[in-house]
Amino acid sequence: MFGRTILTFLGLAMLAAPLSAQLSLPQVTLPPVGAVTDPVTGQVLDRVEDLADAAMRRAESLADLRMKRLDRLVRNNRDIIEFDAQGAPARRGELLLIDAGEEALAVARSMGFTVRDSQAIEGLGIAVTRLAVPAGTELAAAQRQLAQALPDTAISADNLHFQSGAGNPLPLLARSAAAGNIGTPVGIIDGGAGEGLAATAQRGFAEGAPRPSDHASSVVSLLRYAGANNLRLADVYGSDPAGGNALAIARALSWLAQSGSRVINISLVGPENPLVEKAIARVRAAGIVVVAAVGNDGPAAPPAYPASYDGVVAVTAVDRRNRTLIEAGRPRHLDYAAPGADIYGRSASGNMVRLRGTSFAAPLVAARLAAALEKGPDWRARLDAEAQDLGKRGPDAVFGRGLLCGACRPGKGNRAALN
Repeated sequence: MFGRTILTFLGLAMLAAPLSAQLSLPQVTLPPVGAVTDPVTGQVLDRVEDLADAAMRRAESLADLRMKRLDRLVRNNRDIIEFDAQGAPARRGELLLIDAGEEALAVARSMGFTVRDSQAIEGLGIAVTRLAVPAGTELAAAQRQLAQALPDTAISADNLHFQSGAGNPLPLLARSAAAGNIGTPVGIIDGGAGEGLAATAQRGFAEGAPRPSDHASSVVSLLRYAGANNLRLADVYGSDPAGGNALAIARALSWLAQSGSRVINISLVGPENPLVEKAIARVRAAGIVVVAAVGNDGPAAPPAYPASYDGVVAVTAVDRRNRTLIEAGRPRHLDYAAPGADIYGRSASGNMVRLRGTSFAAPLVAARLAAALEKGPDWRARLDAEAQDLGKRGPDAVFGRGLLCGACRPGKGNRAALN
């Protein structure tokens, strides 16, 4: 009984996470019989309850680190980025009205807002009007004032989304022999891919895009490793410091849907955003499945989006021992786990990198989902039958419905060139 209690609290500790996959991460291991070790400090604790307290402190620390990281981002880019009404980073001085009528626009103008432009998100039936907030008014205050004046209009800040994983250079990755040749079109919303990792199609939705990034290149290499060949890549970052914004993601979703993607992988995290939520709902209504990473800000951070939107396939990550990553976030729902540590991919320059983060679990699930769709529309039943049950029997909040792609884990033994 005591041993089972230790394992329970160790499971809680493993859920507590560092803010970024770029940090050096301690591994939680079972302490010697009769002792309990703090996974953060290594100190042997007197009581099992002390370990649970340590896990809680770590989760709270991660939440604090997350806020410090966002504060630093805004301070360093004050001319481009500021906080919105929910305390999330967004493009400075700009609000988005979604499907607003002329009466709503007239009210906004009477309050000192200026219409910058109006655009249709083609294929999704969404109209977006970009408003400049009144001079001298902070974004958060302007957002609250406009929401009060237009309670029936969807108003959104142009929130930023962040890549949820990182890699360290190491010597290369071959296609998984078990992955097969998957022709189902898979879309990717991320940065641009590097040389030698060109997608079937690639388009930019930000200033300077498409522009190669290590994160997107690793995601593409993992999809190819897992057998997905028909890839469409939307770069929402480019060289824009405010890249990864909601409007860029909505436009990217539109293009990917119109270009024939049946699965869309989004290894990005951000706040809840009305425009992105509506765009994803429209994509899903067209029969396209969206897969998203749960993020690496730990269990005490707010739920990650788009993983937490209804119907999105939310993916967490495990290490080589099938332990959930201690930095993995907690979405509002969880679907599957996949390898997200001790795995390898390519950087933008083509070098092999060791990867860690939920970003890199998501494309492995997306590839398996694309393979399931080739056998018919009931992809969920096929993935559930394939998934390895971990943790509590049946679906749970730690591993979802089970581990996918465990057999196609891209390890360092794969030295051949990636096709």
